[in-house]
Amino acid sequence: MIELFTSPTPNGWKVSIMLEECGLPYEHHPINLFKGEQREAAFLELSPNGRIPAIRDGDLTLFESGAILHYLAESSGQFLPTEPKRRWDVLQWLHWQMGGVGPMVGQSISFNRYIEESVPYAIERYGKESRRLFEVLDRRLEGRDYVCNEVSIADFALYPWLRAHKWARVSIEGLDNVSAWLERLRARPGVGRGLAVGVPKDEVDQWSAERKASYRRGGKSIVTEVDG
Repeated sequence: MIELFTSPTPNGWKVSIMLEECGLPYEHHPINLFKGEQREAAFLELSPNGRIPAIRDGDLTLFESGAILHYLAESSGQFLPTEPKRRWDVLQWLHWQMGGVGPMVGQSISFNRYIEESVPYAIERYGKESRRLFEVLDRRLEGRDYVCNEVSIADFALYPWLRAHKWARVSIEGLDNVSAWLERLRARPGVGRGLAVGVPKDEVDQWSAERKASYRRGGKSIVTEVDG
């Protein structure tokens, strides 16, 4: 059985969504980022970079969410076309998320929510770049239900980060294709189950004020703490 080592973050949800959508059995091992469990020796054996998620499947261990999504798609034969042109179309959008949307939205969240000192340049830069990327996605979705026509690992990689647009303080106003795509994905039962992994059931869609405050405090330590 696949073992999933993760936390309720956009990168973590990519993999739990994929596992639920594929219907693959797995065992969830929560990693508490606030307690620094991602820096403990046992986890570093799975993920040398000290970042979630990671999986273990028999004698194979994998870290990096994009690699894990690719592996699960190959293993299950789902959500990644076999025809070369369509396959590479999905993979290029997967890598676009990994190299652009995730880092930019992640930085926008950090500077808007976790860093005590206001850094206007960073807030503006990452907010504008996140919005630009959202606009790229909106154009891509014109006339399409999903990023590559059929639902794929590209959608599962992008969805948790686009879903965080309010937390990142990046508007999606006027991006009707993105808004419809978000609703379309949220309506999928597997996506809903994937989002629930590691999150109290009554807070899957809307965290309480207390939980948000906790994430602000804990996130600050994750963002600013540097190992010696």
